[in-house]
Amino acid sequence: MIISVASGKGGTGKTTFSVLLARAVAPALYIDADVEEPNGGIFLKPDIEREEDFTELVPKIIPEKCTYCGECARACPYKALVIIPPPAKKDLFFPELCHSCGVCAYVCPEKGALIEVPRKKGVIRVGKAGDLDFMEGVLNIGEPTAVPLIKSLVKRAREYPGDVILDAPPGTSCPVVEAVGEADFVLLVAEPTPFGVHDLSLVVDMVRQLDKRFAVVVNKAQEGNTLVEDYARREGIPVLFKIPFSEEIARMYSRGELPFGRFEAQLRELHLKIKEMAG
Repeated sequence: MIISVASGKGGTGKTTFSVLLARAVAPALYIDADVEEPNGGIFLKPDIEREEDFTELVPKIIPEKCTYCGECARACPYKALVIIPPPAKKDLFFPELCHSCGVCAYVCPEKGALIEVPRKKGVIRVGKAGDLDFMEGVLNIGEPTAVPLIKSLVKRAREYPGDVILDAPPGTSCPVVEAVGEADFVLLVAEPTPFGVHDLSLVVDMVRQLDKRFAVVVNKAQEGNTLVEDYARREGIPVLFKIPFSEEIARMYSRGELPFGRFEAQLRELHLKIKEMAG
């Protein structure tokens, strides 16, 4: 079962909740799919057993075989190639624009004139945190899209034989859609503020369009503040868990720690509830 944890914006406590849940339901797999800023490992402190390069194929022109006809550049939907015809015979490749779609190699009329070679775009780290399997993706700085790396992590999540807690990127953009698209259940973490409710409403619209079963988790919950609960009630969304606003938790967080034992029993009950709701 894949449980994706998402939020309408960054800083809501999504990773805080993800690692608490993962530790409570272990043995399981925790995947940090927030590949542009993965920080679940700060709290879980895993022993990294291996690091794998994440690569995608990009074009390479072979000058002695290329006629510089320009078919590849004309076919490229992302304008990642520029071919300057004879007598100049020059080629320019912009790797940041390339989406590794393979169209350029497909349309090239000269055999062997354009080949595809691997280009490193990030790494996947695999390890253990106690009885919890750990995995995180780290995208290279400057890469224009996180989607391919997240797609690779989601593929591994599908192949895992047990439960998976997948910490998604924040927001509602393409990387988030990729991270929740294969989930059996989605938990949406929100803070009880007007901005928090607004951003929660955006991610609720997203998971509804994806036709996912989902529920809400309130972080920094305070007695008398029912902003998130009121919104959830109006929308018919269950609120399954609350992390209280706590100076103690904030201090632990600042040290790279979390109160795993404090919520363990409640989170195990939540896990069982999610399995029931997911059918």
